Amino acid sequence: MSDVTRILSAIEQGDPSAAEQLLPLVYDELRQLAAQKLAHEKPGQTLEATALVHEAYLRLVGGAEEQRWDSRGHFFVAAAEAMRRILVENARRKKRFKHGGGRRRVDLDPLEPSAVSSPEDLLALDEALTRLTDEEPVVAEVVKLRYFAGLTIAQTAAALRLSVRTTNRHWVYARAWLYQQLGQSGTESS
Repeated sequence: MSDVTRILSAIEQGDPSAAEQLLPLVYDELRQLAAQKLAHEKPGQTLEATALVHEAYLRLVGGAEEQRWDSRGHFFVAAAEAMRRILVENARRKKRFKHGGGRRRVDLDPLEPSAVSSPEDLLALDEALTRLTDEEPVVAEVVKLRYFAGLTIAQTAAALRLSVRTTNRHWVYARAWLYQQLGQSGTESS
């Protein structure tokens, strides 16, 4: 049993010091996942990788509801879902009129590359992903880990306890399904 799995088990048992032991072990990996996800966001994003990791970690470990994780992979699936929800909430907040909704950011440096996704694109992806979760939950988990957590096919397969081949097949299916649902908006990321 790995240290992370042991600590996750202690958290389930109600050990108050276990949550403090978990963060140093998973922080670097969570920070890397958050940085990969935020790299796909527009320049000028106000949410930083550190803030995303801290918010996701608080939702996972500091919440009032009891969490149960079977393994390290299950914990990272939950972390990817928490990061997804945080990014969607942030996109919704930015879309509101009082937060500049309807206004477009004008980049003063024309050499800076444009972003991959806007808040509208992220919200459309979230809606499509919710529908996909209803139809194909495992395929939706693959998308969450690949798109929101930035995991590779091999890492996603390990986290979901699937073969690399099956995970790749799910990823190909999900991209085609999302392309059909979202049209040619370019929201999907390969």
